[in-house]
This record gives sequence, structure tokens and C-alpha cells, in this order.
Amino acid sequence: MSTAKYIFKNHQAQTFPYPSCLEIEKAIGSYIYDVNGKAYLDFIAGVSACTLGHSNPIVTDAVKNQLDKYSHVMVYGEYVQSPQYKLAQLLANNLPEKLSTTYFTNSGAESIEGAMKLAKRATIRPEIISCKDSYHGSTQGALSIMGNEEHKAKYRPLLPLCNQIIYNDAESLINITEQTAAVVIEPVQGGTGFITPSDNFLQKVREKCNETGALLIFDEIQTCFGRLGTLFGFEKYDVIPDILCIAKGMGGGMPIGAFISSWELMNLLTFEPKLGHITTFGGHPVNCAASLATLQHLISTNIMQEVDKKEQLFRLHLKHPKIKTIRGSGLMLAIEFEDEKLAKIIVEKSLEKGLILFYFLFTKTAIRITPPITISNKEIIEGCKIVKGILDE
Repeated sequence: MSTAKYIFKNHQAQTFPYPSCLEIEKAIGSYIYDVNGKAYLDFIAGVSACTLGHSNPIVTDAVKNQLDKYSHVMVYGEYVQSPQYKLAQLLANNLPEKLSTTYFTNSGAESIEGAMKLAKRATIRPEIISCKDSYHGSTQGALSIMGNEEHKAKYRPLLPLCNQIIYNDAESLINITEQTAAVVIEPVQGGTGFITPSDNFLQKVREKCNETGALLIFDEIQTCFGRLGTLFGFEKYDVIPDILCIAKGMGGGMPIGAFISSWELMNLLTFEPKLGHITTFGGHPVNCAASLATLQHLISTNIMQEVDKKEQLFRLHLKHPKIKTIRGSGLMLAIEFEDEKLAKIIVEKSLEKGLILFYFLFTKTAIRITPPITISNKEIIEGCKIVKGILDE
């Protein structure tokens, strides 16, 4: 074991007993390179984070330019900083009127935490509802609404009055009542292997929230900034939430999140009490500069318009008798196999052959494909060929 791997395993906290321990030298475009110079085609993009690929000069130049001006100067919300307000304005310009005001955070989990607080503040209600087998982050509040008990059991007691509905089950919506502050839901459910809404399910959730006075929170931490072929997932399904949570892909590889709502709702965090949600590094100017550059590039090019074609290319070139089905939408795809063993073999053998794939939290029979949305057609075909080659073996 190299010195670096020894330090990594013994002095850096681990989340998984058997990490791949790939030693990274650099990453460019759709490829990651190890310290031996081996190239790996990246079908994961840092789990949906590197929207424009690795080391994209559009992002890196924005980061360098901002670093030359200033980095952190004051806690969020105190000073007027151009990367923050320009990003907030551009988001408002590309969102419905009721989603006009942005609070920048450090991560997706913090966005969920802030949205939950805002919903309780606005409705003066105690209950948060999420979906069975959903994932919204690992902090205490986000963990409380996670839809999988195995991940929660060792950390109880968690927040009270966190209950569940079942994704795509309209009958379970009866659980949304007048005591519900908010329903937190992903437009495409991630942890279960990219389950898409069926039979107008999201519209039915919206209607139930309207009926009961509950707020609708969309967790678009994975879907945001073009991954479904639209800037935001709610556009694809024509349902507007009351609060929108984004992160991951909005930063182009830099750490940033946000929760977004109307000015009237967000202003509730300003008074009674003051400092209703505070953060030191949320909306870091360097990360906001990276996000602004990413957003500007996406809305000024046809990159998002190519996503549907790239999805169809994946589906075409991953046809194989050992692939049970391909779920998902856009460049959020799950390849389902007959058993867990085959899925594990595909991930491990692909890495050996220079292709990076990854697992899901709550399904062991599927593997994740979420490449940079800038991935080329040639790269898609190249990676699919590796997968099918392993299946043929």
C-alpha cells in the first residue's frame, strides 16, 4: 500500500469499508487520471456534480478571477458581493415569479435543512413528510426525513413528526394533512435507482399540498442545472414547488447549494427572530463565481438541448440481454440487472478497464450513470462498449 493510501485509510475518516482508493493525479473533460497516468472515462461526474466536466476553463477561469479579487470576507448576508447577487439575479430570471429569492448554502443537505426550517416557520406546523426510500442528506434534520430506516436506526432520537408517503402511490397522499408543514420530494427519486414520476404523481402531490395548505419542497440537488435536459427538473414535469432546493451540479464542481422561494416566505427568516438561518461560508464568493459561470454557459449554449439525444444514445448502445431495464431521465440513468452480484461485477470490472461507474444507496441491483452533460457521443459509445464487453465475458 502506498504512503498516500495508508494515510487515506488510517487518518482520513472513512464512509465505506472498501473504497476503491483510486489515487487521482488530474481530471480533464470526461476523464480522470490516476497517479500512474491511466485514464478513466467518468460516467459519474462526482455524483452529478461536475456538470460541465472536469477542469472546464469556463469554471476554472471564473474561480481564478474571483480569487484574484477576494475570497471570504464576511458571513453570508452581511456584505454586498457581486458573485452572490449576480447569481441570485440570474436564477430569478430563469425561475417562476414565486421562486424569486435565493439563500445560498454550503451543500444540498444544508439547503434541505433551511427549507425545512422555512416551512415550519411559514406554516407554524410540526410535520414534515418525505417519501419511502428517499435521500436528502446526512445531517440530523435531513436524516430525519430519509426514507430508509437502516441508515437512521443508530442515530435516533431524530426529529419527531417526520412521516412518509410512497413515491408514485397516489393513495398514500392521504398522509398529507392539515398538520403537515411541507412535503419534501425529488422529481426523480435518486437513492432507489432514478425512479421517474408516473400517472401525474407530482401534480397530485401539488394538488394535495394546495388542498391542505402544506408547502411543496422539491429536492433538485441532483436534477438541477440541466441534467434532465431542462435547467430544473420541475420544468420537465410542469409542477412548480413552493421551495426549491439545489446543489451538486449548480457549482460546476465547486461546493455550493441553495434554497429558493418567494421574497415573502424567505423574508420570514429575517425577523422574529433575526438571523433565522445563518452560515459563515454559505454563498462563498469563489463558489458563487463558479456557479454563475456554469449557469451562464448552460443558458447561452445548446448543451441542455443535447441531453435527450445523449440519453437515447445510452439506451441504444446499452441494449443487452443481461440488462433488465434502464430507468431514469436525461443523463440520470440507472441500469438494472437481474441480481446484485452482476451489478457489483460491472462496477469493479469497469474500473479495471478504465470506466467509472457507481452504486445507489437503496438498490443493489442497479448501477448509476450520471456523466458530465458535456460528454461527447463518442465517449458515450466508448463507455457503453466497455459495459457490454464485460457482460459478454
